[in-house]
Amino acid sequence: MSVDGSPASTVWSADQIGRVAAPLREQVVTLVRDAILGFRLQPGQRLVERELVEQLGVSRATVREVLRQLAAEGLVTVVPQRGAIVTALSPDDAADLYEMRASLEALAVQRFVQRATADQVAALRAAVGEIERTADAGDPQDQLHAKDRFYEVLLAGSGSRPLQETLAGLQARVRLLRATSLAAPGRPREAAAELRAVVDAVEAGDADAAAAACARHIHNAARTALARLHS
Repeated sequence: MSVDGSPASTVWSADQIGRVAAPLREQVVTLVRDAILGFRLQPGQRLVERELVEQLGVSRATVREVLRQLAAEGLVTVVPQRGAIVTALSPDDAADLYEMRASLEALAVQRFVQRATADQVAALRAAVGEIERTADAGDPQDQLHAKDRFYEVLLAGSGSRPLQETLAGLQARVRLLRATSLAAPGRPREAAAELRAVVDAVEAGDADAAAAACARHIHNAARTALARLHS
């Protein structure tokens, strides 16, 4: 059984461990992280070490290392007397994170317009194309990975180490919010159109318009996610 009482195969399988050339701990971190971001593990749900050891077929030491890493990322919270639980962001925390994103990512877009190479601009357009493709395909993990790729290109092209480092510290919680907003019907296609507008302005060399389009995208995502968190 899984940690939420459903069959373990609906969350993950121990057979998934060892199929790729990556350290065991990294593989387990990826499995649990994807289960959290895909809401197969629900916010507030307990993560019991013994059950994770049995389900994943790894040692208790490995499970503890995995939970520590996910806690550092903000996806897991350790609660006294309860142990580890999947982080449940409050609406207030989520609103603050979105406001931070709107400011920081708008600045990143401005810097991208000022500093990115032609190849990086082309890569950003290609990343939006992938977001559009996954929006139609409907696989939540593919949608998240496509959005990750967009922001990787954006931050690299911004040429700003402080921005990269600051946003990296928010990355896991931002991905949790992103998964929340993209789960709303119709939102993936809306997000793709909004990011296409960002790239259109980037290609036109209009830093202010690109930053404004980026801020609109984040505010629309915030409205969608916060509505779901309040429901």
